[in-house]
Amino acid sequence: MSKRELTKEDKHMLRGMFLYSFEMEHSYNYERQQGLGYSLAMWPAIKRFYKSKEEQGEALERHMAVFNATPHIETLIMGISAAMEREASENQDFDKSSINSVKIGLMGPFSGIGDSIFWGTLRIIATGIGLSLASQGNILGPILFLLIFNIPHLIIKYLCTFWGYQFGTDLMGNARSSGLLDKISRAATIVGLMVVGAMSADMVKLSFAYEFTIKENVFALQSYIDQIFPLLLPLCYTLFMFYLLTKKVKPTTLLLASIAIAVLGSVAGLL
Repeated sequence: MSKRELTKEDKHMLRGMFLYSFEMEHSYNYERQQGLGYSLAMWPAIKRFYKSKEEQGEALERHMAVFNATPHIETLIMGISAAMEREASENQDFDKSSINSVKIGLMGPFSGIGDSIFWGTLRIIATGIGLSLASQGNILGPILFLLIFNIPHLIIKYLCTFWGYQFGTDLMGNARSSGLLDKISRAATIVGLMVVGAMSADMVKLSFAYEFTIKENVFALQSYIDQIFPLLLPLCYTLFMFYLLTKKVKPTTLLLASIAIAVLGSVAGLL
């Protein structure tokens, strides 16, 4: 990691972000997932770098965008966001839309690493030790489970806040001096769009179940659609939902409508 020295104000800000980051899981929702908690966790940085209420409100709203990452290392992304917010407050030509693009581009790869380490490895080890003791009636079972899992988790989460900010600060400084800032912003936007597209294809499940018969030959409509344009229905449905969101349709209404469409389509044998 970077050897850049952090000031007293930097450390105070980062400790505040670390403490606020625990709100991400408490404010999880279907509309923005961890977005509300992320915006709250960024407040110490936003309050420090922006002095007017208009700029602070704009930054808070910017970080309300959809976000979802492994809780144990999400502070690494937060630290990078804080460094980019600092650059945005000091450089009027900075493309602020790249801040969210970087967030979106990083949450997928970092979540893959975080899930493997914490959910797939550390949790299994802690559970195995805890269960072996608990099955013998030993009170240390649940205690050790909590300690083995949470002590590394909290240490890594705390350090990631500082590592992310140091890395982001050095990255912005080097990019500014070498003229790479525009290229980084453009690349981050492209990566962010790719991640959103991949998430839509992976998470939105929609296909035709309708089949028709011609001279004893069964034809599945979905198979022909896939030959022309794979995953066309999930794409169209995602774009339609996005269009309705731009028309101020409530996310709860869209969620209930999606459930109704799934139930009716399944009953009718169409989906």
